[in-house]
Amino acid sequence: MPNWGGGAKCGACEKTVYHAEEIQCNGRSFHKTCFLCMACRKALDSTTVAAHESEIYCKTCYGRKYGPKGVGFGQGAGCLSTDTGDHLGLNLQQGSPKSARPSTPTNPSKFAKMKVDVDKCPRCGKSVYAAEKIMGGGKPWHKTCFRCAICGKSLESTNVTDKDGELYCKVCYAKNFGPKGIGFGGLTQVEKKE
Repeated sequence: MPNWGGGAKCGACEKTVYHAEEIQCNGRSFHKTCFLCMACRKALDSTTVAAHESEIYCKTCYGRKYGPKGVGFGQGAGCLSTDTGDHLGLNLQQGSPKSARPSTPTNPSKFAKMKVDVDKCPRCGKSVYAAEKIMGGGKPWHKTCFRCAICGKSLESTNVTDKDGELYCKVCYAKNFGPKGIGFGGLTQVEKKE
């Protein structure tokens, strides 16, 4: 039967949508005032809408409800939020077949294994992560631990030396482990006799 005197039905309120107030999304028509996220009721536009079958959501609520779950799957708006969306009426489904990628299991033993693989600083014995790692003497060090073992001077690649797994500045290394005698910066023969 033809639709006389009106437009399509609104996907939200099921009332007639006239051309002047129509927004189309996913092959369906909506009133401008009905084009709201189904979870948080935030007003949507063409850049913030995410459609799932016959439902429309803002990108944040869509990600919470249908996005991939687990560690390392944070994407877009709200990825660092600890808000689960319970107050919005979202039923989070772990391991949902609708997920774009499989969820990562939160097995504590797997996380414990990952921590074992992290390098340890020889000076303080704590984990050294990539953002704070400096290599010296073939071992990873924290930036704050990359100091001379004797004088405590901060070291760089141009003034570092190592002996028996410990780091030294070139001056301390020369004084303590370098050759001794006249012309080598150590005690002279005259000083030894007195």
